[in-house]
Amino acid sequence: MGWWRPAWRDGAGVLAVPGGPGTLPGGRLEVPLEIAASYRARRRGLLGRDGITGAMLITPTNSVHTFGMRFPIDVAYLDRSFRVLSVVTMRPGRLGLIRPRARHVLEAEAGAMGGWGLRPGVRVEPRAG
Repeated sequence: MGWWRPAWRDGAGVLAVPGGPGTLPGGRLEVPLEIAASYRARRRGLLGRDGITGAMLITPTNSVHTFGMRFPIDVAYLDRSFRVLSVVTMRPGRLGLIRPRARHVLEAEAGAMGGWGLRPGVRVEPRAG
C-alpha cells in the first residue's frame, strides 16, 4: 500500500492542535488556517501583510525566509505526517535553515505557537474547507 497524501489547494481551513490551553472537548484547539499550496501562494506567503489570524500552512516546503515581512513570526517545521520537528521565531529580514525532513511549514505571529502548546513531537491535523 502506498503513501496517501491529499492534493492540497490554496484556501481556508482549520488546524487542530492537541492539548494546549483553551482546548475544545476532545482535547484539541482549533485554529483558523490559510493554506498556500500553489507556487504563487507559497511564494507570497505572509509577505506584505501586517499580521495573521491563526496560521498559514505552506506546502510543500522545507524552508522559509522573512525578507519583506513586517512582523516577526513563529515557524513550525512539519514532517510528512504533520509532526512538529522544530519551532523557531524569526524576525523580518532573515533566511531560515533548510530542514531536510520537513515537508510542510506552519507560520503564525510570533508567540502564537507557544500559546497553542505547539512544540517538537506534537502532531497537528490541518483540514481544508
